[in-house]
Amino acid sequence: MKYYIIAGEASGDMHASKLMKGLKKRDPQAEFRCWGGEQMEAAGGEIVKHYRDLAFMGFTEVLLNLKTILRNIRFCKQDITQWNPDAVILVDYPGFNMRIAGFAKAKGFKVFYYIAPQVWAWRKRRVHKIHRDTDLAFVVMPFEKEFHAGYGYHVEYTGHPMPDSIDLDAANNDEGFRKTNQLNDKPIIALLPGSRKQELKRLLPIMLGIIGKFPGYQFVIAGVKTLGEDYYKKLMKSFPVKIVFGQTYELLRVSRAAVVASGTATLETAMLQVPQVVCYRFSLISAALGTLLVHVEFASLVNIILGRLSVAELLQYKFTPSSLSRELAPLLPDGQARSRMLDDYKELLLKVGKAGASDKAAGIIAERLSINKLA
Repeated sequence: MKYYIIAGEASGDMHASKLMKGLKKRDPQAEFRCWGGEQMEAAGGEIVKHYRDLAFMGFTEVLLNLKTILRNIRFCKQDITQWNPDAVILVDYPGFNMRIAGFAKAKGFKVFYYIAPQVWAWRKRRVHKIHRDTDLAFVVMPFEKEFHAGYGYHVEYTGHPMPDSIDLDAANNDEGFRKTNQLNDKPIIALLPGSRKQELKRLLPIMLGIIGKFPGYQFVIAGVKTLGEDYYKKLMKSFPVKIVFGQTYELLRVSRAAVVASGTATLETAMLQVPQVVCYRFSLISAALGTLLVHVEFASLVNIILGRLSVAELLQYKFTPSSLSRELAPLLPDGQARSRMLDDYKELLLKVGKAGASDKAAGIIAERLSINKLA
């Protein structure tokens, strides 16, 4: 069968690649045409558009790039029609994918939404559009199934896909990591400033502002290859900080603590048992609109899943070098703050569940498409 899969971000690329492997296991002749990145390509997908050209975050960024976004939507609709897939699978990336869902469903294509929009957080009325425009939606938070049921709709919850991508039992090769990346023996504080240029521009300079306040530690940036080393260096200026590309999990495994941009990375950091401080800054217009439209108590996935404030969230004007230093300092030594957060992480792992979510989702999609082959 032919599958047209759309993921617009690095995390979507990762989760979609696992889903593709599950589909391939059941449908060995599967063909994949994709919007995504290297991981989907490695899973056998033909990449039509790379996610680095699609990642616009926040209301202001979307408005500034509206022409590009609308052009991409038109092209995507034409490409789907021309390729004529057996199924369209949408992965997260709601602003774009919800538009494609409506088009694809109206054209008679089978539409599946993996990691459905989190309508419980904002614009709850979209719940009706999700179910009108898809054949089946998959959610990744345990409470989302009940939320959709409250509106009379069925969704599939197969668990969170993150455990599929992180080997929690992998060895901690501290010595090898330091040697490979020419790091000294000082304990490491990891900086995860996001995967988009807009995020780096707003977050990284503030993160770097705390370096002089922790002389006993070295700071290492988790870099994203697609953004290019030159862009990082332009923002870093003369700060003595190392960048490692494509080694985020390896970096976290050897880090004492981390400063993390709000998003999927907060959950990854928690699963790898690294104490963290979460931060983010939108443009002023995006922040103002978000305050009006988004009705959710917490920003980070860790706190949302736990249902309480576990990791500190420094957002907008509260995110400064001084506030970051104040929140980070208690997490570095062995003590009550560090122990409490690590205990919370254990509870989080129980709530998130074990690996296998992507494969289960692939099985359900295959069943809906009447594919019963298992290689």
